[in-house]
Amino acid sequence: MDVRTQAEWEYVGHVPESVLVEWNTYPSGQRNQQFQEQLLAKVPKTEAPMMFLCRSGARSHHAAMAATQAGYPNSYNILEGFEGDKDANGHRNTVGGWRVAGLPWVQG
Repeated sequence: MDVRTQAEWEYVGHVPESVLVEWNTYPSGQRNQQFQEQLLAKVPKTEAPMMFLCRSGARSHHAAMAATQAGYPNSYNILEGFEGDKDANGHRNTVGGWRVAGLPWVQG
């Protein structure tokens, strides 16, 4: 479950076959008030593990907690996110994260 914005998902890249439900909306950055409803519409309630991913692990942490409250008891945050932490120069994609780990991803 990818909780980044549609723009991040399309332009930065995403995990193949991941499901997108924005935690914050683009371009305003406002919290998506329909997150739980949209999650339910895309993924029926399940006890199967659900992995939540954002850029660095912050939004996905909150999304996994909200999903747990919504009836998905095995919701987990991917700690380093898709792009990982910033390096000494303030850039992502060099320290941790899904992409740096060499896990599958596509762009566009």
